[in-house]
Amino acid sequence: MDSLKSLSMTQAALSWVSKTGAFVPTPSTIRNSISKDPKSQFPAESGRYHLYISYACPWASRCLAFLKLKGLQKAISYTVVKPIFERTKETDQHFGWVFPSSSTEEAGAEPDHLNGAKSVRELYELGSSNYSGRYSVPVLWDKKLKIIVNNESSEIIRMLNTEFNEMAENADMDLYPSHLRARIDDVNEWVFDAINYGVYKCGFAIKQGPYDEAVTKLYNSLDKCEEIFAKQRYICGNELTEADVRLFVTLIRFDEVYSVHFKCNKKLLREYPNLFNYTKDIYQIPGISSTVNMEHIKKHYYGSHPSVNPHGIIPIGSNTNYFAPHDRDRFNN
Repeated sequence: MDSLKSLSMTQAALSWVSKTGAFVPTPSTIRNSISKDPKSQFPAESGRYHLYISYACPWASRCLAFLKLKGLQKAISYTVVKPIFERTKETDQHFGWVFPSSSTEEAGAEPDHLNGAKSVRELYELGSSNYSGRYSVPVLWDKKLKIIVNNESSEIIRMLNTEFNEMAENADMDLYPSHLRARIDDVNEWVFDAINYGVYKCGFAIKQGPYDEAVTKLYNSLDKCEEIFAKQRYICGNELTEADVRLFVTLIRFDEVYSVHFKCNKKLLREYPNLFNYTKDIYQIPGISSTVNMEHIKKHYYGSHPSVNPHGIIPIGSNTNYFAPHDRDRFNN
């Protein structure tokens, strides 16, 4: 990696670090909603919306997981970016998500046939002349109005769960059911802070204190999950919910990336019997495995964070078989 590119990508990563050396994420800012109400500004219509995602990004991957679980592939199209950050414009030093120039350039990624954009940054600039936030994925795009509807994954998955049921193949699947919402919200809160973002707090900490605090909270929460899964199949009981999808996207990346790249090495996922079997269980749900591209995941993390991995070397990894048998269906008896 050339020194200028390395410096620019390092500066991008360090922009999320506070003066105390702790990782502080930047919130999403485009927060419009799609509604089943045909009179709304963004009505749920088959063929109108498009998702831009990265297989590498856990936040984008959970949107793709909902798309597959609900059976919305015919109603909502999607495009996958390349895994490693590249320069998004020749006029400045910004590096971010880009599209391949052809369908054969990067396996699993494809050009932006919808808008002809070269990068996700261009999508934001197409959709808004005064946008000043991060050029992140996922992007939920309105083909009709040619603007971004929403770039907050936690809100996108809720829309996919309920607003497109008239065109969903699995309309009866409710991943945020009313009788479990309080429990789901509670689980989401501590999983998000300690696990989903906890691994990032470990990986991007630039001082020992913030790392120690984050890694302690991370493993306390993983231990808590291990205890929960000793008693029930899913995180909120014996019913699959959005909380499981949100937890899964971090767990599936844990041994291959976070344990090495983000210094989360106190204990591997596969050393937790219940957590490991739980991850295999979720992975084997129809549609979920197609949202996991470990090649993209490893290329992105090890190749896009020179402040953490300056030479971009990708470790060989464990090549874990997540299709191996698990024992989680015992809770259905």
